[in-house]
Formats: sequence, structure tokens, C-alpha cells
Amino acid sequence: MTSTETLVDSPASVADAGDRRRWFALAIVMTAAFMDLVDVTIVNVAIPSIQRDAGASFSQIQWITAGYALAFAAGLITGGRLGDIHGRKRLFLVGIGGFTLASALCGFAANPEMLVASRILQGGMAAMMVPQVLSIVHATFPAHERGKVFGLFGAIVGLGAVCGPLLGALLTEWNLFGLEWRPIFLINLPVGIAGLILGSRFITESKAPRALKLDLVGVGLVTLGLLMLLYPLTRGDELGWPAWGFVSMSGSIGVFSALVAYERRKAARDGSPLVELSLFEVKSFAAGIAVQTVFGIGLGIFFLVWTLYMQIGLGWSPLRAGLTGVPFSIAVSVAAGMSVQKLVPRLGGRNVLQTGALVMVVGVLLYLWEADRYQLAIASWQMALPLVVMGAGMGLIFAPLTDTILSEVPREHAGSASGLINTVQQMGNALGLGLVSVVFFGSIGDRLTPAEVGPAFVNAFQNALGWVAAVMGAIFLLMFALPGRTAGEAAKEAAAESGAAAQTPVVVEKSADVEKSADAEKSADAEKSADAEMPVVVDKSAVPSGS
Repeated sequence: MTSTETLVDSPASVADAGDRRRWFALAIVMTAAFMDLVDVTIVNVAIPSIQRDAGASFSQIQWITAGYALAFAAGLITGGRLGDIHGRKRLFLVGIGGFTLASALCGFAANPEMLVASRILQGGMAAMMVPQVLSIVHATFPAHERGKVFGLFGAIVGLGAVCGPLLGALLTEWNLFGLEWRPIFLINLPVGIAGLILGSRFITESKAPRALKLDLVGVGLVTLGLLMLLYPLTRGDELGWPAWGFVSMSGSIGVFSALVAYERRKAARDGSPLVELSLFEVKSFAAGIAVQTVFGIGLGIFFLVWTLYMQIGLGWSPLRAGLTGVPFSIAVSVAAGMSVQKLVPRLGGRNVLQTGALVMVVGVLLYLWEADRYQLAIASWQMALPLVVMGAGMGLIFAPLTDTILSEVPREHAGSASGLINTVQQMGNALGLGLVSVVFFGSIGDRLTPAEVGPAFVNAFQNALGWVAAVMGAIFLLMFALPGRTAGEAAKEAAAESGAAAQTPVVVEKSADVEKSADAEKSADAEKSADAEMPVVVDKSAVPSGS
């Protein structure tokens, strides 16, 4: 083995590469990630049924969705760091077990108050579970294999983005056993129980190599700062954007500044900060986090206005709206799988990411043109082409972006990095949802007659798509800050070069040795043969005269 090979693949990683258990572990954590993604979107479709059956007020309905989102976002960084400290497998099992229990409480909630409390618990448990997914992948798979894994992860995200609304529509319309909306939560029980059992068996434990302590002051500051920022964004439109909301969001800047100052002192004092600020010194991580945040803003705008456009503006049923999104989901999954395995090795990660951003812009503009041309008469099949183009662009972004952000992160900080990735994505989504009131509802009149609703929503949808295209353009420019090649790409190239270098001399040397050995043997045989055939002549001529 050459020295290059030793640097690329240590003995531990080579052993891991031959361990099939890690692929079972991957399937388990990916299933958990899919379950969380579906749960985020599945509730929105069932809200009318919940309001009607449970008698929930409008404020309670808001908290059923906002409570989950706030608990999830506020706990992600802490959940990731707890995995570094106490073990990612352990935290994953705690998270999926708690998530399953909270799902059962949601499904059997006796009143709206219990449902709201259960949803907050569910979001908190998801914050323990989700960061461990990327952490386990990062700690289990060597750099040259992570691209393939993140391609699968991107495909799962694509499926989850659309399967949630579709599954929610089906479960609600079927009204299984007369349970109305409750099966949208109860469906998590068999999946969660299976994940808990199989995870305890197949997932390998990993944690930071040196002992870390939980930074409780950091936990308090990051939770306070996120709540001050996200709570007004989440409920601002419902509350009419009160002045205290803007004061709270402005105050969050001060809290985050205090967090940074404290974490620097904490890192210098005992090396156990909640947020590993040294990660932001890594170019791929810092630039990738910025791209992830802006990307979340675009997605936060699009998915909400898209749903409102189809179900309220066009008057489609939840099931039809869900089925319309199937081409988008398929395109995301296919493109995500191809991006890291086929395109990144040939074109480079940054080129693929920027291509994805441009493809998304093309899809958005195509959708805008069709919405303007067909207005209320637009059909599902006419939306297929722009949705496929947009889905392909999203798939080209999501998987390589995750790989790029984590490419140079030390394994001991995998949990902290994973928590930050998920947190900034949630922050981006919240910012996008907050902007919906400006880019979508801002162009809709306060009092509309039934005949005016459709045209108003169509126009508002077109306005929102223009904003989404602008966000994707900004992402394209931000991507210039990303490195041209990720560590995973460099590892693959180094492995390939070292493999070729190791094989060529071995073959040549062996061939030379064989030829030399054969020549030597032939010479020896020839000499022996000559000696045997003319022994007397040779001996006589060789004997000295004085012997």
C-alpha cells in the first residue's frame, strides 16, 4: 500500500467499507429522516378536518404547525451536540422513540390543547433525532463514499416533500376506521417502532473522541435567540405583524452576538462550546451554510404559495394537488441520485450546484409563463414540465450541497455541524414563510368576492414565482464562494491515482522479476547442461599444471 492510500483510507475506514451493517444503518436513519419530512407537511392538508372534528380554534390550529416548527428549530443545535457528547446512536434512539410516543399522543389527543402540547413534544424529539442522521453518515462512511450516500439522502428529501401532502390527503379522505385526521399521526407508530428495534441492532455507536460537556449557557442563548427570531416570523402574518415582533427579531441579533462572544470564551477555556465556531473558518462550510439559508428561503416561499394557489386559487382538492406534485418528486429523486454519483465526479461540485440553480430558474420562469397564459384553465398535465425542470434543479442542488458543507468537517464535530445545517435551513424556511405575506398576500385584496378569489390568487402566485426566481439567482452568485472541489472529490481522485500508481509498478516489477528469474534459470540450466555434456574437456583445460 502506498503512502497516499494510507492517508486516504485508514485501516479503520477500510474495515468500515467492508461492513455491510452500515448500509442497514443508513436505511434506518434515512427512513427516520423521511418520516420527519412527511410529518412536517402532512398536517397542513388535514387542518380543515382537525378544525372541524376537534373543534380547534384558529390560534390552536396555528400552534399545531408552529409549535412543531419552533421546538424543532430551537433544539437542533443542542440535539446535534448531545450526539457528539453522549453518542449519536443513543441520541437517535432516544429521538425516534420519543417521536413515536409523541405521534401516539397526537393521534389519541382528547382535545386541541393536548394536540398542541404533543406536537411541541414531537418537534423537540425530532430535534434529537434528525441531526444524528447526517452525523451518523459522516462518521460511518469514508469521504469517497459520502457522495453516493448524500445522493440517496437527496432522493429521500424529494420523495418526502411531495409524499407528505399526498399521503395526508389520502389518509384524510379514506377516514380509516372513522378516525378522521388521526391516522396521519398514527402511521408513524409502526415505522418508529421498527426503526427503534433495527437501529439498536445495526447502527454503530460513534461520538467525539475527547470528552465534551454540554454548554448549558450556550443552549439557553441559542434557544432564546432562535425563538426571538422565529416566533414573530411564524405567527407574524396571523397577528398582523405587531411592533413587538420587529423588536423581538431585532433583539435576536444582540442575543446571537452574545452567543458568539460567549462561545469563543468557552472554546478557549475548556474546548466544549455548543456551537463550534471554528467550523466557520472552513470555506466550504461557511459558504455552504449561507447557500443553505438562502435556499431555504426560496423553498419556504414556493411550497406554501404553490399549495394555496392550487387548493384555493384553482379550487382543486388536496388529493389532486398532491398528485400534481408527483412529477416534481420523481425529478428531485432522480436528479439527486445522479448528481453526486455521475455529474459531480465529471463536472465538479460547484459546477453541478450552479447548474442546478440555473435549471431551477428556468423551471420557475416556465411555470410563471404557463400560469399567466392558462390562468384558471391550467391543467395538472400542463404543470408537469415546469415541475420536472424545477425538481431536477432542486435535486442537483440538495445532495451536492450537503456533501460540500460537510466535506471538510472533522468527525468529532459532525453533530454540531449537522445541527447547524438543519437549523439554518429551518431559519431560511421561516424567513420564506414570513415573506409570503409580502410577496403573495401583499398582492391580494382584503375583501374579495368569490369570483375574484381565483384571478387574485393566480396573479399573486405569479408575483411569488418572480421572487423565487430572484432568490435562485442570488444562490447562483453565492455559489461562487464555494470551493471548486470537495474533500470527497479529492479523496476519490487521490484514491484512483494512488490505486493506479500502486498497480502499475507492481505489475512491471513482477514481470521484470519473473523475466530475470527465468533468464537466470535458463542460464544456469544452460551452464549445467554444458557442464554435463563436456565434463572431461572442461575439467582438463581448467586443471593447473602444478596440481
